[in-house]
Amino acid sequence: MSNKEEKPADQNQSTWKDFIFNPRSGEFMGRTASSWALILLFYLVFYGFLAGLFTLTMWVMLQTLDDNAPKYCDRVPSPGLVIRPKTLGIVYNRSDSSKYSHYVQHLESFLQQYNDVDQDKKQPCVSGTYSIQDNETLPKKSCPFKRSLLGQCSGLHDPNFGYSEGKPCILVKMNRIIGLRPLGDPFINCTIKKEGSDFNMVYFPATKNFDLMYFPYYGKKAHETYVQPLIAVKLMLEKKDYDNVITLECKIEGSSNLKNDDERDKFLGRVIFTVKITE
Repeated sequence: MSNKEEKPADQNQSTWKDFIFNPRSGEFMGRTASSWALILLFYLVFYGFLAGLFTLTMWVMLQTLDDNAPKYCDRVPSPGLVIRPKTLGIVYNRSDSSKYSHYVQHLESFLQQYNDVDQDKKQPCVSGTYSIQDNETLPKKSCPFKRSLLGQCSGLHDPNFGYSEGKPCILVKMNRIIGLRPLGDPFINCTIKKEGSDFNMVYFPATKNFDLMYFPYYGKKAHETYVQPLIAVKLMLEKKDYDNVITLECKIEGSSNLKNDDERDKFLGRVIFTVKITE
């Protein structure tokens, strides 16, 4: 026989009603109105203080930042090299335009920003001298680089950039690094990696150097109309070179502070790519 005395159902219901709202004491869920007001006031002040502290901290931190350059740069101080068209393996049949049209379209699209009409709007710079504008207002002046400087690889005289004749053009450029000032006279030198292969390469501009007037770079916001200098390499391939995979390496040389021999980073100051043309 159970010693526990079961409470009637109406009594249990009355207990729950009294917990939600007790008309005798005026309590709502166990607290009076003044008690609830004090609790809400405490949390309002507490979380308001935290929000204010967070806002103040963010504001102070933002005062230390520069809109035009990152506060901390974790990138390497020496730039990498890349090529256009944007691939490390150029393979196509010179007799079939559909096999190389995507390379041509990519080059044409990339060079639109270098059109002479747009570059003529910029003020000329002094060749061989840094364009230092540390104390000048925004936006910073950008030095012109006209696509016509790329000669046979500009796409102005040959819209196929040499791909239809089996003598393709490759554009080489350095990655942008804010504040970089190359020393000496940096230039691009491309070599054939595979022994036994030999053909001429023609550079545009013929000096194949990156003029110092394009440095330093001040960032995307500060240098709104900045375009990187380019070096075009035209591969003067012949029939004997067709059907072979040719490996080429282009390096930055002539500057003591631009690295090109770091074995841990194959793209630091250099780029390796392959070319194979069939007929």
